[in-house]
Amino acid sequence: MRICVIASSRFPIAEPFAGGLEAWTHAMVSELDRRGHDVTLFAGPGSDPRLPVTRLEVPAFAPSAVSLTDVNSPSEQWMLEHHAYLDLMLGLRHQRFDLVHNTSLHHLPVAMAKSLDAPVVTTLHTPPVPWLESAVALSGGVGHFVSVSEMTARAWAHAVSSTVIHNGVDVTAFVPGPGGGPAVWSGRLTPEKAPHLAMDAARLAGVELVLAGPVSDPAYVEREVRPRLGDGISYAGHLSRRELVGVLGRASVAVVTPQWDEPYGLVAAEAMACGTPVAAFSRGALPELVDPRVGALAPDADVAALARAILVAARCERRVVRSYAERHCSLQRMVDRYEGLYDAVLDPVAA
Repeated sequence: MRICVIASSRFPIAEPFAGGLEAWTHAMVSELDRRGHDVTLFAGPGSDPRLPVTRLEVPAFAPSAVSLTDVNSPSEQWMLEHHAYLDLMLGLRHQRFDLVHNTSLHHLPVAMAKSLDAPVVTTLHTPPVPWLESAVALSGGVGHFVSVSEMTARAWAHAVSSTVIHNGVDVTAFVPGPGGGPAVWSGRLTPEKAPHLAMDAARLAGVELVLAGPVSDPAYVEREVRPRLGDGISYAGHLSRRELVGVLGRASVAVVTPQWDEPYGLVAAEAMACGTPVAAFSRGALPELVDPRVGALAPDADVAALARAILVAARCERRVVRSYAERHCSLQRMVDRYEGLYDAVLDPVAA
């Protein structure tokens, strides 16, 4: 198939990834390309040149001094992204693709889906947000929607129906490790990911902890994370995939601490692919990923319960955890499902 994939204009699809969405997009496009599809990825500047990428241009634009006096003036970043996606969607009307797969979080690919000849599949990577809800309403529900978990599908059900396809990770890249080392927490260092709660739980459980990921909210990190470092808790930095696989494979347990409704929880799947069991707050889609064979869940924001979950999860058998990830969390399984959806969208009678 000739497939257009629309990604983020803000963060490049390249290592070290800014977040799970960028890692997911890289893996998805790489696998579609490997399977022989003719893929064109529209993504932000700095994206991996090994991908079939076309730069999603962000046209230079400087608001006038007069317009900036408007108290309702949007940010310059908002305007740049608006221009980038508007230019892309207008341009796609003159290009020939069998299918457009929108993986961005921007509203225009959804709102303008009905202007394209090719069908549009949108993956819902977040719970409902106002700009995407309004785009769905404006489009009249044109297009096909995928939710990355049952939880996400339920959250969107009032606005649009969707097919559930769980996310996946490349289990040929995220390989098993020996375990036995410190616990690990990975992800963006932000309040909604709450690494400080993982630090508190690890200290309460009496285990060492390594943090890994980008500092996406410096003020939060200075306030809540840096004062908790030391005494067996360290920060490894923003790691490449190879480095992250090494840290995950050596870990005794992965700790996941969302303080929002995590749509999927890619960090949990990455850890399990490395054979590392998961201790997590029971929030968002994590109950769909983590069962007693592969980890332990704690009530939301209950640090004492999470400390106990860390000790319970660490006793899970790594071979079982890895096997579970291969069956339920693999990139190959996910892309099989998407290919089936593409076929059904393009030929609904045959489906």
